[in-house]
Parts: sequence; C-alpha cells; structure tokens
Amino acid sequence: MMRGVRRQALGGSVNRFVIAIMLSLAGTASADTQGKVRPDPAKACSDRGFKPHELCFELPKDKIARAEYLSEPFYAVILKTAERCAISEGERLQTQRLFPHTKVFSMRFYCDENIEENISYTNVNDKFGFLAVYAGPGLKEANSLLAEVKAAGRFPGANIRKMQARLVYP
Repeated sequence: MMRGVRRQALGGSVNRFVIAIMLSLAGTASADTQGKVRPDPAKACSDRGFKPHELCFELPKDKIARAEYLSEPFYAVILKTAERCAISEGERLQTQRLFPHTKVFSMRFYCDENIEENISYTNVNDKFGFLAVYAGPGLKEANSLLAEVKAAGRFPGANIRKMQARLVYP
C-alpha cells in the first residue's frame, strides 16, 4: 500500500515537472516573435512585399500560420493626423525628403479596394490616417527627433507615439 502512495506522489511530481518544462519551452519559442524594424529609407523593402508608404520589418521564416505578426516596439513622431486615406503618397514623399536618414510612413490600411494593404499600426485610432517618421527604439531618440521637428515649425501638432507595425495575413 505504501508503494502505491509513493508511486502516485512521484507521478504527480513528474507530471508537474514535465508541465513546467513545456511551459518554459513555450515561453522560449514565443520570445522571438517580433520582427526587427528596418527604418532606412534608402533600403527599399519592396522585395519583401512592403509598399513604399509602409514601415518595413523582418518577417518570420518559420512557415507557421498566423493571423498577424508584429514588429518590435518602436517610437514614431506623428507629424500629421488627417481623415482616413487623406494623406497622399506625394505628400509622404515630400516629407521623406525632410528626413533622408529615417523612414517616413503613412497609414493606408483599407484605403484602396483595388490594392491589398496588409500593414497597420498599433496604438493609433484606425478611424484616422497619419503621417509619421520613425524615431527609434527608445524614448530618448524620440524626444530628440520631436525637438527637431518642433524647432522646424512645419508640423505644429507633432507628438510621440510608441507603436508596432502589424502585418495582417490575408
């Protein structure tokens, strides 16, 4: 009778140990689930399926089916907010000339029914469009860029936003 109790207790410990290992491995497997942002405007990402107005980031190569995939968190300076789909590619390109070393991007998700858009952004109101410039991974860099933008006086309502780019799989 003691052996049965001992075996049962040991079995419970083994089961908890196996479950702990599985949870640990699951956490490790999902820890690298955000793509690195590629903010250099000179290095086009069209070969990876990104459009010129989108902030591109590395995509997973694991062939796992998913509904969406997020970039790493980053800061952006929102230069302008407008009605949904009101910011043109021409305006984005003009603004890109002001920031030759970092990507200027805009929200065009669901703006043209003939063009499939797969990139949206977190921490923004989807009812509006925006024009933004990548400001870096840290708040210090973002504050520095915001100070430059405000000093230039072209975008009086500019503000900092922490966000992620989101690829929505079709």
